Amino acid sequence: MDRYRITKGREFRLADWDPGETKGFDGGKVEARAELAELTSKLDDLQEKLYANGRHRVLVVLQGMDTAGKGGTIRRVFEGVNPSGVRVAAFKAPTEPELAHDFLWRIHPQVPGNGEIVIFDRSHYEDVLIVRVRELVPPKRWKARYRHIRDFERMLADEGTAICKFFLHISKDEQGERLQARLDNPHKHWKFRLSDLEERKRWDDYQEAYEAAIQQTSARQAPWYVVPADHKWYRDLVVCRTLVKTLEALELDYPPSPDDLSDAVVE
Repeated sequence: MDRYRITKGREFRLADWDPGETKGFDGGKVEARAELAELTSKLDDLQEKLYANGRHRVLVVLQGMDTAGKGGTIRRVFEGVNPSGVRVAAFKAPTEPELAHDFLWRIHPQVPGNGEIVIFDRSHYEDVLIVRVRELVPPKRWKARYRHIRDFERMLADEGTAICKFFLHISKDEQGERLQARLDNPHKHWKFRLSDLEERKRWDDYQEAYEAAIQQTSARQAPWYVVPADHKWYRDLVVCRTLVKTLEALELDYPPSPDDLSDAVVE
């Protein structure tokens, strides 16, 4: 999955990435789901070792346009993983107290502690995305945030956090089909907002904002992965393969008991 890993942002151009490609896998949906089941089992084992070991932390950032599948990715990839060591932090529109502080004030308390995997469903990147597109703060202010984000993520990495940032990349046509499917299904109306249509009109502006964010904040210790997301089965496979590889690189194992168990007997 290194083909989707971006560490040199200056060379990145979003137009070079096909949201519908599936080149990293030879099979189709059925075969991918079978491999995903094996990967989620591996992820469960690795997560248990991470939790038991208590020395490493993993931060997963999920970003993408509306309908890109952040929630679906979480459901599929972390299916069967022990929830005791996994937590989802969803960042919606900031509250009044949050707006009264710097933009990272609400983010820092949610980062993972030792032994934890934390998934950001949206994240601090909203403050260089919607804030930029909607002109909620002056350009000088949001432009400075790229540097703040780089420094913040470097600090997390230096303190022992493994960071994986995923941009779930869908096409405008695919988004249109998914929005229409929500509109056609009364059981999906709770997911639909008229504001989604307004945001869709700003598609090109958001693409520019995402491209700039990836260009400005990709780094070796905090890489972006641009995940083709038109095919949900391929999206999930890319994310899960990447997370398994990331955790395997930590060389995790179960810690020994603090007690001498050589003479222990259960009667």
